[in-house]
Amino acid sequence: MNRLFAPLVPLYGGAVDLKNMAYDSGRFQAKRLAWPVVSIGNLSVGGAGKTPLVIALAALLQARGIAVDVLSRGYGRHSKETERVDPAGDAERYGDEPLLIARRAETPVFVGTDRYETGLLAEAGASAPRVHLLDDGFQHRKLARDADIVLLHRSDFRSSLLPAGRLREPVYALRRASFVVVRSEDDEVLEQLRWRSVHAPVWCIRRELEAPRGIGGGVIAFAGIARPQEFFAGLEAGGLKLAKAIAYRDHQPWTAKKMAELVSVASGSGAEAFVTTEKDAVRLTAAQRQQLESVMPLRVARLTATLEDEQEALDQLLARLRL
Repeated sequence: MNRLFAPLVPLYGGAVDLKNMAYDSGRFQAKRLAWPVVSIGNLSVGGAGKTPLVIALAALLQARGIAVDVLSRGYGRHSKETERVDPAGDAERYGDEPLLIARRAETPVFVGTDRYETGLLAEAGASAPRVHLLDDGFQHRKLARDADIVLLHRSDFRSSLLPAGRLREPVYALRRASFVVVRSEDDEVLEQLRWRSVHAPVWCIRRELEAPRGIGGGVIAFAGIARPQEFFAGLEAGGLKLAKAIAYRDHQPWTAKKMAELVSVASGSGAEAFVTTEKDAVRLTAAQRQQLESVMPLRVARLTATLEDEQEALDQLLARLRL
C-alpha cells in the first residue's frame, strides 16, 4: 500500500460506490447489444490472467459449435478507431492483449473505447449471431452483460483501493459476479470466499507457463507485465537459469532506449538467449526482434489456462446464457 495516496482512497471508493448504486438502481441505464455478452474481468489492476482465460473460453465455446468474438478497449494503443484487429498488425495500433487474443484464439477481435459501439461494429459485419466475450469488462457497466466472470488473485484480499493499492473495486463487488475464477492452488482464496459467503459458482483454473526448452545455459528474462515476478518464478520452475531478470512496467512500450538496455545487459552476461512473455513479444517490432536476435536468440514463453471440470463450467455458462 502506498501510504502517500491513502487519504484519497475514501474519495475513490465513494465514487465507485456511487457509480455502482446508479446502475443498480436503474438511474444509469446500460446499453444492450443484440447478442449475448460475457464479461471477463477482475477486481485489481492487471495480473489476474484474463487474457489466457479469454483464449480458453473462446476455444471451449467454439468446440461446442458456438461462434464468438472478443470486444476490448485495446489498452495502450495509439489509434482511437473502433475497428477489427488484424492478426498480422501491430500492438501500437490495436494494443498488445487484443493482438495476442486475435493470434491465439483465431476468432474476430474488435477494439474501441466505447464497447457498445465496438459491439455494434462486430454485429454489423457478421453473417450469423455470436457470443461477445467482453475483455476486462467487470467495471465497464455502460454495456449490459448476461454473465460476469471475475478472476481473483490471492493479493486481492490484502490490497487497498486505488490509488493507494491495486483494487479497482472493493471485494464486496463480487456480489455482482455470475462466476468466480480462482487458481487451483489458491486455497487461501477459496477460504476467503467461504468466509465472505460469496454465493457465485467457483471455477478453478490451472495456469501453465511453457518455458522454452533446449537452453543449457543462463537466459536474460524480461517482462513488462503486471506481476513479472510470477513469470520469472515460472521460468525457474520450468528449469531455466536466470542470468538476469528485468522487470518493466505493465504494457511497457519497447523504445530504442529499452532495446539498447537489453543489448547492454546481454553483453558479457554469458547468457544463451533472451526469454520474454507472449504479451511482451507482440509489442516488439520486426526490427526490434532482429536487433535482439543479432545478439542471441529470442525465445517466448507461452502461458496457458485450463479450467478444471471445463465442460461442467461451460454447461453452467450456457445455462446462464440460455443457449
